[in-house]
Amino acid sequence: MTTLYTNIKELIQVREANIKKVSGPAMGILPTIKNAFLLIKDDTIISYGKMSDSHIFNFDKKIDCSGKMILPAWCDSHTHIVYAGNREQEFIDRINGLSYEEIANKGGGILNSAKKLQETSEEELYEQSAKRLEEIMMLGTGALEIKSGYGLTVAAELKMLRVIKQLKQNYPLPIKATFLGAHALPKEYKKNPSGYVDLIINEMLPKIADEKLAEFIDVFCEKGYFSVNDTNHILSAGKKYGLHPKIHVNQFNSIGGVQIAIKHQALSVDHLEVMTQDDIDALKNSNTMPVALPSCSYFLSIPYTPARAIINAKLPLALASDFNPGSTPSGNMNFVVATACIKMKMTPEEAINAATINGAYAMNLADKVGSITIGKKANFIVTKPIPSYGFIPYNFGSTVIDTVYINGKKI
Repeated sequence: MTTLYTNIKELIQVREANIKKVSGPAMGILPTIKNAFLLIKDDTIISYGKMSDSHIFNFDKKIDCSGKMILPAWCDSHTHIVYAGNREQEFIDRINGLSYEEIANKGGGILNSAKKLQETSEEELYEQSAKRLEEIMMLGTGALEIKSGYGLTVAAELKMLRVIKQLKQNYPLPIKATFLGAHALPKEYKKNPSGYVDLIINEMLPKIADEKLAEFIDVFCEKGYFSVNDTNHILSAGKKYGLHPKIHVNQFNSIGGVQIAIKHQALSVDHLEVMTQDDIDALKNSNTMPVALPSCSYFLSIPYTPARAIINAKLPLALASDFNPGSTPSGNMNFVVATACIKMKMTPEEAINAATINGAYAMNLADKVGSITIGKKANFIVTKPIPSYGFIPYNFGSTVIDTVYINGKKI
């Protein structure tokens, strides 16, 4: 089936195949074609250009997009959507003055989610997670990464990763699985952190590798969670099983996690709310993608990732949702893009680049999604009639999405 989309007011994020990410000043450039066409064959982009050239193509179906824009579907490189229940009470506790750390210290936070998940069947966990996935697809997400980390036992971590595998099999968008057993210390290991690190390395990793349940490995490298030394051991072990490192780092403190991530050639370093000049300098001349999670900063009232400092250092930056029950109970990437513009002083061009092509890079999906490129998957958003793409973050309180297509099919 060949489909021709015509009279597109503006076709956004048009790239050649050799562009895998954009950095520094290039993040402020968003290539577009006005009064454009887009040609899709089955699930793949096969051509695009000015409307004046559209007559040379044969097609089976034509869709008129007058007044509307088309851009790549969002590429959300950091989510935790496989979880059980919610943490609504902790939200109220924070309103009443407790900090995220104080809630965690009294058994809340990640340990709260772990307890709920351990008590939830795999079937029920899948059903809850599938509903969230369907919701974010309708909000324009066309590729995402999902982390484990709310299990914290061998059985529960495997259960999470098996649910992610089911989602990959049953839904059409690219989904990457990340093993995040090192998300928090279980209560029984609070006085024996090395024992839990050993459990991850000696029991979890072999089983995960045997079932081929993950592509990436992640660690929450932070005071009160996992030290730089712990992180080094876990990432080293994961690499022996073919798992590519990604890392939660610099959310509350800068403790050397960025540097250890780069040593291990991590694909991405995520959070980065607290950045020193040494951290920024360390990222230079690396292939590691910095990832900001502005919805988390919004929800927890913590600092935002210093986007301007990162971009001004000629580095790339990606945006992701951090969809999880405790610090970001939303996977709305439209809100993420808007918040990056409003609170992090990113331009619409920078934010769209960060949430599409750079997000794809942060999942090793740069050759498949993230831009309007011949040969890439037809995963894209058709907007409602809007005056400009700057209206997407400007109109933060309501959706400008008319239709979302995944693999060339309307969802």
